[in-house]
Amino acid sequence: MGHWWYRNVLEPGKLPLLLALSAFVVAFAVTRVITRMIRAGKGPFRNVTPGGLHVHHAVPGVILMTVGGFTGIAAAGRSGWGAAVAAVLFGMGTGLVLDEFALILHLSDVYWTKQGTVSIEVVIMTAALASLLLCGFLPLGVDGLTPDEERNRLTAVATVAVNLLFAVVALFKGKPRMAVLGAVVPLIAMVAAVRLARPTSLWARRLYGGRARTRARAIKRAYHHDRRWNGLRRRVDYLIGGAPSQ
Repeated sequence: MGHWWYRNVLEPGKLPLLLALSAFVVAFAVTRVITRMIRAGKGPFRNVTPGGLHVHHAVPGVILMTVGGFTGIAAAGRSGWGAAVAAVLFGMGTGLVLDEFALILHLSDVYWTKQGTVSIEVVIMTAALASLLLCGFLPLGVDGLTPDEERNRLTAVATVAVNLLFAVVALFKGKPRMAVLGAVVPLIAMVAAVRLARPTSLWARRLYGGRARTRARAIKRAYHHDRRWNGLRRRVDYLIGGAPSQ
């Protein structure tokens, strides 16, 4: 385990990314627990309202991201506690900011509304992308590879590259969730890429404009897909972030 840790995390310089991802997930989870306790009126936590002004937690999040980002730039190319601290601060700040992504998007306090669940989806996609970067076993930055190890890593890189190509196609077809999940889990992106595009996507606007039958099929498929899966997606969002107010 120690050998694997050194060759795949420490030697390629992925420890800051691991720390940032861990801090991001922990900060988001702790924030959601606290906000749900505040909403239920339980525990010692209360909203921060100095002078009647409600200070959202995205504000300290921006501060942490700024400090962590500039500290990380200053520590670029160096190892030690400075890069680690910068990664943790940046991860914590990102978790706080993206937890209120919907508020920033709508410029309105939609935290406990249906529009607010978009924050959950953004957090999930961000964690998936960071995990993809962390788990990318590239042959770069690792010294002393045997021919078999180098061949295996190059094969993995080629597989990831093809999978990312499918993910890009899925993104242009208006399927961002499938694209992100497909970038991490093989075959999902391929399935999303070969199926019909969402009717409002860039792909459909460019390629389905003169194909009335294909566009009608895309609209019908999107309608049935949303009826089948939107309920489950909402339940997952509500389980993670809490049900919105009526």
